[in-house]
Amino acid sequence: MSFWLLKTEADAYSYADLVRDGIAEWDGVTNPTAQRNMRAMAVGDRCVIYHTGDERRAIGLAEIVRAPYADPTDPTGRRVWVDLRATGELPRPVGLVDIKAMPIFATSPLVTIGRLSVVPLTSEQFEVFAKAL
Repeated sequence: MSFWLLKTEADAYSYADLVRDGIAEWDGVTNPTAQRNMRAMAVGDRCVIYHTGDERRAIGLAEIVRAPYADPTDPTGRRVWVDLRATGELPRPVGLVDIKAMPIFATSPLVTIGRLSVVPLTSEQFEVFAKAL
């Protein structure tokens, strides 16, 4: 099992939207590195949903329920989507300031590559979010 952090603009698609929808495709990712990360996802992988923009905080947890498949909107056939479902809100949202203050994230792409929208996490990093500090 792998662990991921998925970034989204809350006003475009929030964690509450994912909860409402039940299962949703994770689409709109075009960055090559983020796409490579999505291609590595598997059913059962656990995710942290992170709101970008004004919020900049981790909000909830999700699980991959459909492995990467071809993005039907991509005429080149290179991009993929995955489907995921919400598994629960974090007991306490974890803000970027808190994340940056933790040594466990010092070399994480979450901190070092701020614009990356699909970020791999270690199991220890995931647990930080699952326990919400």
